Amino acid sequence: MLRIQTFTFNPFQENTYVISDSDGHAAIIDPGNYESWENQKLVDYIQEENLKPELLLNTHCHVDHVLGNAFVKRTFGIPLLIHEQENPVLNSVKVFAPNYGFVRYEPTEPDGYLTEHQIIQLGSENLKVIFVPGHAPGHVVFYHESSQQCIGGDTLFRGSIGRTDLPGGNHDLLLKKIKSELFTLPDETVVYPGHGPTTSIGFEKENNPFVGKKAAF
Repeated sequence: MLRIQTFTFNPFQENTYVISDSDGHAAIIDPGNYESWENQKLVDYIQEENLKPELLLNTHCHVDHVLGNAFVKRTFGIPLLIHEQENPVLNSVKVFAPNYGFVRYEPTEPDGYLTEHQIIQLGSENLKVIFVPGHAPGHVVFYHESSQQCIGGDTLFRGSIGRTDLPGGNHDLLLKKIKSELFTLPDETVVYPGHGPTTSIGFEKENNPFVGKKAAF
């Protein structure tokens, strides 16, 4: 069983996820925590649930998804894994984070790289790494096949898709990858996005105005 806990942090209303198996082995995905109360809320949950954090994962490295990377690495002593194509994105955050008011942002380096189709073992559970660039050059999502749950980052939202006007964005590529990589997952798959409420693959295939059957071309 894979348990997914959602926290919504920072002014961008970014969704941070803590996922865990039945024995408490845990991974923290896209920590957007920045303020001290956000840090404490994350720590309190992990302590109260007796979780054992083992991995820090980034779907991509835009500022709102990496604000808590340094805190999480320091607090739990766990490695940060990203896709290698996100290195320039992560390195650039320290330059422009103050422009968004994040003057206390702490840069940190990845400890390893994720690859397409990689299987990540988290205790008794496995996550598949799916490469879905377009919003960011090295964007990945994490798919748990046995429960049909997907941590989607900023690829697919309820009724929308990730923006593609940031450096490294590619609108046509994102549309193509959503259709070839995400829409081939079972319709029942629940998508946990980087912002906003959960959705499902089936709902988006029918209703998404950018990539669904009702899309206007």
